[in-house]
Amino acid sequence: MGQACGANSLPVIVPCHRVLGANGLGGFSAAGGVETKVFLLRHEGAAGLLI
Repeated sequence: MGQACGANSLPVIVPCHRVLGANGLGGFSAAGGVETKVFLLRHEGAAGLLI
């Protein structure tokens, strides 16, 4: 799933920051890396996924 999201040219359609790894957050290839992923999850009110 992560590779499919990475290959997606329209990340608005598949919100790749919502894809989590089996053992934690996983990676994030957009600018800012995992810090951007954490910001987006908090911004959406999905901070519960960060536990």
